[in-house]
Amino acid sequence: MASMRDIKRRKGSIQSTQQITKAMKLVSTVKLQKAKNRAEETNPYFNYMYQTVSSMLRRSGTILHPYLKANDSQKKAVVVITSNRGLAGGYNSNVVKLVTGSGFSKEDVQVYAIGHKGREALERYGYEIKSDDSEVVEAPTYADAAEICSRVLKAYQNGEIGEIYLAYTHFKNTVSHEPKMMKLLPVEFAEGEGEAEDTNVLMNYEPDEEEALDMIIPKYITSLFYGALVEAVASENGARMQAMDSATSNAEEMISDLSLKYNRARQSSITQELTEIIAGASAIS
Repeated sequence: MASMRDIKRRKGSIQSTQQITKAMKLVSTVKLQKAKNRAEETNPYFNYMYQTVSSMLRRSGTILHPYLKANDSQKKAVVVITSNRGLAGGYNSNVVKLVTGSGFSKEDVQVYAIGHKGREALERYGYEIKSDDSEVVEAPTYADAAEICSRVLKAYQNGEIGEIYLAYTHFKNTVSHEPKMMKLLPVEFAEGEGEAEDTNVLMNYEPDEEEALDMIIPKYITSLFYGALVEAVASENGARMQAMDSATSNAEEMISDLSLKYNRARQSSITQELTEIIAGASAIS
């Protein structure tokens, strides 16, 4: 059995850690409320944007536009959104697993990293980090999303990449977060999608198709980027709050267990001292 001094030292160490996890949980809770409100306010706009543009492109027929036609490049751009800090449970690792388990060859993937944790993990796996915009995830803005979108679309237009994907964590609610990977370009439609609308009615563009799509598609991609950033921030704080709550509960259990061990050791020490005193008194008499 460990000595009373060792048990007391261990208990004190865990109590100090528990104070830290409690503080981190409170901070994450406050940040989560702000991020959650922001995500809930912006989600309707981005959902309608996705549905509207998807419906429009589905009824556009065979338009030959640089953003819509496939090119000969085998490279895939993956915009990966994680956090700059850890202690958030499986939040970062789940997004990294999306990329590593996608079946894409490492040589064909260019990572546009947003978040230090995702960049570091994918770099260790041998993926090419095309750019690092980790500071964006601290306080994402629409302008940040537009700047990243501009770079990715330029690479797509130039034929440097043939496909664009987005890997992030979808915020469902405070305790539920789902890692997702979306294919943004070239646009693909799932089987059965859009069955309720008449796809035989073609979309008319004014003044012309190319000019309209030059404006619409960058805004569409930017909207998805920004929506993903907002949801990722909310998911990160929700995951960290849960992780710190679990850590605090585990620390409480360990402290209770150590308190019990300490009391047993103390009782054993007192019993041993009494036995020695009685034995000494008996020897004198």
